[in-house]
Amino acid sequence: MKKTVITISREFGSGGRSIGRMVAEKLGYRFYDQELILEVARESGLSREIVEQYEEYASHKSSFLYALALSNSGSNSFASQVQIAQTRVIRALADEGNCVIVGRGADYILEDREDCLHVFIHADPAYRAKRIVELYGETSKKPMDRLNDKDQRRKVFYKSITMRDWGMSQNYHLSLNSGVIGPETCAEIIAEIVRKSE
Repeated sequence: MKKTVITISREFGSGGRSIGRMVAEKLGYRFYDQELILEVARESGLSREIVEQYEEYASHKSSFLYALALSNSGSNSFASQVQIAQTRVIRALADEGNCVIVGRGADYILEDREDCLHVFIHADPAYRAKRIVELYGETSKKPMDRLNDKDQRRKVFYKSITMRDWGMSQNYHLSLNSGVIGPETCAEIIAEIVRKSE
């Protein structure tokens, strides 16, 4: 079956967003990353700031603390509204077809669709650390600590909405090491799989 929807999950600093954008350009597909925040805000009726607070990154590094913080802050209803809206938006975009969706548990939300290609982009820590410094500059936090923090928060967020472990190969159709293969080649591999899926 033709793959009309591509989901990209990625480790922080691996270039997954850039690869997703390149794939969209190669195929003439629509690209959704930060644009989803506005769509989810519209769908949920919540402000962009609230959606951003609950989007993609957990506020704590453990699933238990994340759930506890939501419960104690009285924000659980906001989190639920965001998740419900996000699921609706992602499914609606997939229904329109010909798109690349980055992150936000889209691989899980769309796992029952045969027209999707689910991809995970990863790379070794040294490659990712160098890349985030080049892209985002130095901070008071060491690059490796930045990587570990972001990845841990993604793991917690993903687990909280999917009840499964983030980054496990069996959750994806394809896993690519951008540090070894290179972002451009990763994008071309993904695009070529889609071209041949007809």
